[in-house]
Amino acid sequence: MPDDHAQPAAAGQRLCDAVERLVACAHERRSQQEILWGVAGEPEFGGQHDAGALRVRLAGCGHDLAGIARKIADRGVDLRQGDLHHVATFSIAFRMTNNTVGDYVIEVHADPAAVDAAQWNALLDMQASPTPFMRHEYLAALHASGSAVARTGWAPQWVVLRHDGALAAACALYLKGHSYGEYVFDWAWADAYERHGLEYYPKLLGAVPFTPAPGTRLLARDGPARNALVQTIGAMARGLKLSSAHLLFLDDVDRAAMERAGWLMRSGVQFHWTNREPAYESFDEFLRSLARDKRKKILQERRRVTEAEVSFTVHRGEEIDEPLWDFFHRCYTHTYRAHHSTPYLTRAFFAQLSRTLPQMWVMFVAHRRGRPLGVSLIATDGDGRSAWGRYWGALEYVPCLHFEACYYRPLAWCVANRMQRFEGGAQGEHKMARGLMPVATASAHWLADRRFASAVAEFLAQEGAGIEQYVDELRERNPFRST
Repeated sequence: MPDDHAQPAAAGQRLCDAVERLVACAHERRSQQEILWGVAGEPEFGGQHDAGALRVRLAGCGHDLAGIARKIADRGVDLRQGDLHHVATFSIAFRMTNNTVGDYVIEVHADPAAVDAAQWNALLDMQASPTPFMRHEYLAALHASGSAVARTGWAPQWVVLRHDGALAAACALYLKGHSYGEYVFDWAWADAYERHGLEYYPKLLGAVPFTPAPGTRLLARDGPARNALVQTIGAMARGLKLSSAHLLFLDDVDRAAMERAGWLMRSGVQFHWTNREPAYESFDEFLRSLARDKRKKILQERRRVTEAEVSFTVHRGEEIDEPLWDFFHRCYTHTYRAHHSTPYLTRAFFAQLSRTLPQMWVMFVAHRRGRPLGVSLIATDGDGRSAWGRYWGALEYVPCLHFEACYYRPLAWCVANRMQRFEGGAQGEHKMARGLMPVATASAHWLADRRFASAVAEFLAQEGAGIEQYVDELRERNPFRST
């Protein structure tokens, strides 16, 4: 695109217009495909999206996103110069010059099965915020089932650091050929690169595929190992001549490590339910803690499900047999297809996890007149502390069934089992009316071109201020009774 740099003002306006169109498309894409129905077809918990978070995250920042484009063009940034080249194939195996960093020996694996599961899980258990989604069994099932593989745009490049032969640090990295299934949106950045004649993809990503659950991403036995791991990830991105690297949904320890390394930080918002101290004795007691209008609305929604003659059965761990998994996947895929999308997670993925991590799952099955018609699935940790809303589907429409299956039944189960926290998935102001409160999330980003990174940094500072204000406003709308 030679004219873009011969006439930077015109190029900036064209890029601005493209990013603004992208914002509008992203708004439409999210309203159709994200949670409940999924980013790029990921039908996850979350239900209908309110516009508030979207206004802050995208529409409200549209001018600023366009500003990134203007700054790139107005400053005469030619992103085609320098060491950014297209990586033609995902069959790359990164190797450092001497395969070491400090006292650590580096390994990079294109198949999770090449990493010892027991060592990976032992290292995970040492971390501040382990989740079952970072267990080797979960990540390996994504790969073995064909759900997160190079063919679907997720090419594993798992990095492992060893010290004296022992596993000292590790990170589940992927070369990504798109930005679907991530829940942290960088479409505008990709569009800006494309407008300047560059391939934004593949990029390097540290995340759990299709899973916006905050937690540990940098597995490390101590601070020096974590710092060496961060250094290695940066070296990988530079060595592969990639446009960028990203680590999503970080815990506080990982966030601090990335900030020290100089990565750009980005804020987001989710909605989590937290049990009180002392814990609620019953779901009715939890409802009584809500403001009268919120409690009344929940009772009305639950009554509509009851009047529709819908009842539920609850199944946990090995109680979820093959027919139940088959029914779940039927509902799961039906929900995708009803919304003109294709599911990422295969039946083989759930089959493998039903064998390797059966204790992780709790399934709520909706029945009417003796016939199952819908299902929701939540994940739990091994400590009985946390639960995560994950997937749901229904074969027919019943008013308020989604709220009953995805919120009220799981929350009642969490109260009965003394769980401390329930995470309802990404975004969704409507969750506040059901007792889930806003929680800040963090991601870290590195961009190879310093001038492009500078423009993005300015945007992220503005977006972060908007997110902070948004969270403050949400907290002022506390759904609980005043004490």
